[in-house]
Amino acid sequence: MKSKHTTGYALLNRDGFAGLILLALLAVGLAQLGLFDAPKLVRGANNFIRFFQGTLPPDQDVLPVALLALAETLVMAFTGSLLGFFLAAPLGLLGTRTLAPAPVVYVIRVLLGAIRTVPSLLWAVMFVVVVGLGPLAGTLSLAVYTTGYLAKLYAEAFEGVDPEVLEAVRGVGVRQWHLARFVVWPESANSVLSQLLFVLEYNVRASTILGFVGAGGIGFYLNVYVNTLAYPRVSTILLVILGLVLVMDVLSSKIRKRYLLTA
Repeated sequence: MKSKHTTGYALLNRDGFAGLILLALLAVGLAQLGLFDAPKLVRGANNFIRFFQGTLPPDQDVLPVALLALAETLVMAFTGSLLGFFLAAPLGLLGTRTLAPAPVVYVIRVLLGAIRTVPSLLWAVMFVVVVGLGPLAGTLSLAVYTTGYLAKLYAEAFEGVDPEVLEAVRGVGVRQWHLARFVVWPESANSVLSQLLFVLEYNVRASTILGFVGAGGIGFYLNVYVNTLAYPRVSTILLVILGLVLVMDVLSSKIRKRYLLTA
């Protein structure tokens, strides 16, 4: 009979071998991409230095415009996240094997997979065609992508609820709706809130890019300034976005500490 120490050493050796294989694959991939091409890296470094020098000092004249566009971006991200959440919650329940019939679960999972297949930027292009240029297209694209993302994660969280608890509650003859409302949802509350906060942070970042395709927000100005080589204005926009991201990180951390339940 093998001892625990022998088994532990075997696991370490196996994990170490797997790590070496991954490192080797990483090195091959980087070599294929030209990372080890020294002349190319030198040219790239020089280009980056020239670009960085061209962004200094930031152009403060565009700060009022940037702040107004940032407010529009924040509204897009917040509204799109909430709309996606309200759509994702019921879809997540319908995609849970322990709550819904197998055919319904299959259809919902396929639908959610199809939604996630399309990036949020491509959804923005589609909605620009449908509703025209502006923040509405960006908001709808974020909402659709959020729905596919959150519903998948919520379905997995709902399926992670202790099956013994579910069977015990089913034993008293409750309906599936009551089971979802009073057992599955409260048991998954931590994951639900945590994923919602994460997707809100993600959407704040994603919404800054949607303006590149005419979907509103600060990304529109960023695209204009990049195309016109107005790099000092680009640096101002990037600093404003950085400030928003840092504020969102702090607020998200405070909300997690205040509302997330600890085991």
